[in-house]
Amino acid sequence: MYRRAYTLLVGNAIVMGVLAVIVAVVYDKRLLDPEGSFLGPSWARLPILLGAALALDLVPRALWKSRLNPKLMPQVVKERWRQHWNRERLTLVALGVICFYVVYVSYRNLKSFLPSVVTTKYDRELHMLDRALLFGHDPAILLHRLLGEGFMAWPLSFVYLWFLPLVPIAVTCWLVWSRNLSYGYWFVTSQCLAWSLGTASYYALPTLGPGLKYVWLYEDLPPTPASQLMESLAYGRNYVYWGVNQDAVQSVAGFASLHVAITLLVALMVQYTVRARWLKIVFWVNCAITAVATLYFGWHYIADDIAGVMIAFVSFYVGGLASGQKFDKHGLHSHPTTTTSAVPVDR
Repeated sequence: MYRRAYTLLVGNAIVMGVLAVIVAVVYDKRLLDPEGSFLGPSWARLPILLGAALALDLVPRALWKSRLNPKLMPQVVKERWRQHWNRERLTLVALGVICFYVVYVSYRNLKSFLPSVVTTKYDRELHMLDRALLFGHDPAILLHRLLGEGFMAWPLSFVYLWFLPLVPIAVTCWLVWSRNLSYGYWFVTSQCLAWSLGTASYYALPTLGPGLKYVWLYEDLPPTPASQLMESLAYGRNYVYWGVNQDAVQSVAGFASLHVAITLLVALMVQYTVRARWLKIVFWVNCAITAVATLYFGWHYIADDIAGVMIAFVSFYVGGLASGQKFDKHGLHSHPTTTTSAVPVDR
């Protein structure tokens, strides 16, 4: 039933892994398992979240349905395991975690290798395009005048950085709790495609981003976690570029904006697979604020965000086809045979 999703997931992971190895060998680089800023290194982050999700799925259910009777808890857990944690669910979780891990680590390494592979930068061209689109105005200056350069920098910073835990949390939720298994395949397949397309865009049109290329436009912003992150990424890039630290990973690449791509992709998935209206509103607002923050802090040019939108839609659509979703002129129809229980088809 999920042969196309299997093929696309595994094939994508293999291509990304092979490309990372080839570039590392050709340019005499080390493949690294980059440390994340949320729950430790990437190899531990998703397994930890999946273990926590398993506990959150089983423990509260056992406590509630047993009415705190220890003798009844094992039966509740066994019943939930039998109904929800079947072979198809375990296959989805294992395949999703492994493929996403390979794609993400390959993405981080290929992004780190970028300054050694491509030296040309297109910041000037994209900056000129920004000004042309806004009739001679710079997007950063317009946003700073509109929103100010004080208080608003803080909420924008926190929303922008929410992206870091959002990715592993969202992957975990759709793999573990999607009642419709096809939605789990849809989500993780689309995620892997988006990270892969983002990697390709970095090599197709390499940039530093306006915040590093045109520093003076952002000097009046207050020091926030977002600005601190940008500073640390700039140092990391210098360490890698000049060979100061062989264990460092550089993470500077502007085109396209994967913050926009991933937050839009999550919003689309919530829109089409979750019934709670308030969640749809939350994630669409999150996507919009993230896009504004990319320009406000100088992470990206307007073209970067537009390219991120295109990556999200392509990944969403291709992942949907691979996982059995039916698109037609009336909208989306889920595959009719992918639910694992008699409950409504949603998350």
